[in-house]
Amino acid sequence: MSTKYASFIKALRTKRGLLQSMVAEKLGLSRQSYMAVERGSREMTLQEAEKLCELYGISVEELSSTTLPQYEKYKQMILAYLKTSLSEDGRVPKTKLAKLLYLADFAWYYEHLKSMSNMQYLHRTYGPVPDPYFRALDELEESGKIIIDRKDNAILVSIGAGAVHQKLDLLEGNEVELMEKIATKWKDKKTQEIVGFTHEQLPYKLCAPDEVIPYELITQEDPEHVY
Repeated sequence: MSTKYASFIKALRTKRGLLQSMVAEKLGLSRQSYMAVERGSREMTLQEAEKLCELYGISVEELSSTTLPQYEKYKQMILAYLKTSLSEDGRVPKTKLAKLLYLADFAWYYEHLKSMSNMQYLHRTYGPVPDPYFRALDELEESGKIIIDRKDNAILVSIGAGAVHQKLDLLEGNEVELMEKIATKWKDKKTQEIVGFTHEQLPYKLCAPDEVIPYELITQEDPEHVY
């Protein structure tokens, strides 16, 4: 049973108010092993998955239908942000860009009960981010679609010549509109301000370090604090 279900599994547990130790006992696992399942660093066996489904009253098929991350769409989200007027010179700090992507995915979930990219965001010291973010930047830089300036302690990202005419065909019009609204709100804000904002949101605050952050937690947030 793949670790791609980590966020969904945690959401099932938190929705029912169960402790990790209770679910671990049901599956015949130590609490540490079950915590690794929710972090996405340990896979479940089929037998463990069947016990989990029995606990929550769902079928293995329902668990298996969990939506996979859309990596290519996530890369288009990066390009969409860089095509907005986030800064006067077109360069955006890498950390700030990561937080803008998080806000787009979770704000979209807040409004539609689904994210844009289905990427799994992890609770990191510097904020919520999916591990593939760094690989996505490397691939976009290698293809000439973005430019990364590494100067002193700053890493700045801007649109590259290879992406100027690229169609963002994996993004819907209203998804782009939401990203533009988020960009407008945060374009004049410093990186530390957006980092502080995301750190104070419930999804980040309710998760332990290195845990997958369930999208469902954003629905408990106040509307004015979604993005």
